[in-house]
Amino acid sequence: MRIVLADDHTVLRQALARVLATRPGIQVVGEAATGTEAVRLAQELQPDVILMDITMSDMDGLAATARIQALGLPVKVLMLTVHDRDEYLFKALQAGALGYVLKGTDLEELLTAVRVVAKGQVYVQPAMASKLVADYLQRANARGSTGDPLDDLTPREKEILNLIASGFTSAQIASRLVLSINTVRTHRDNIMAKLGLHSKAALIRYAVSKGLIEPTP
Repeated sequence: MRIVLADDHTVLRQALARVLATRPGIQVVGEAATGTEAVRLAQELQPDVILMDITMSDMDGLAATARIQALGLPVKVLMLTVHDRDEYLFKALQAGALGYVLKGTDLEELLTAVRVVAKGQVYVQPAMASKLVADYLQRANARGSTGDPLDDLTPREKEILNLIASGFTSAQIASRLVLSINTVRTHRDNIMAKLGLHSKAALIRYAVSKGLIEPTP
């Protein structure tokens, strides 16, 4: 697994690189001190995973993650940050990050997060996962709904929601379910409309909060 580390704290970044290099199957192929450097290395090296800090000069980790997604690069982003406020978690998911881990977590959990994200799946540290649930409950209360909107989905829509939240693209879902890509996109739009959601990141947050996918393996 090829990894790029993006963090403006040189000592921390280099120490993490040395530790990760001792683990079998992991190769640190690049280091970045700014968001701009992270985007450049993502383009040049196309690693499996970038461990991305949020607070960096020049371009922060959120903007860098969004830029990587906009470029369509096959690179997964795992946020590694000190920020434990829910606004940063939601912004990271909206930017396209698949994982969110706080600095200070133990190495084994970090390695677990890296492996999960590398597979295109979502990893949210348990300490932060409760914030996703709270977000869902707040949204449900705002709608004034007495029922579960998940019940409004058809079996096929639930199946597609699960696949979207697990990291599959529309093309991959179409191939897996033997559907046209337009049919998958129509189902996706219907799911968003029924759940009152407006982005893939919001779908992922919803799926985690409902237990359709696990925040931890």
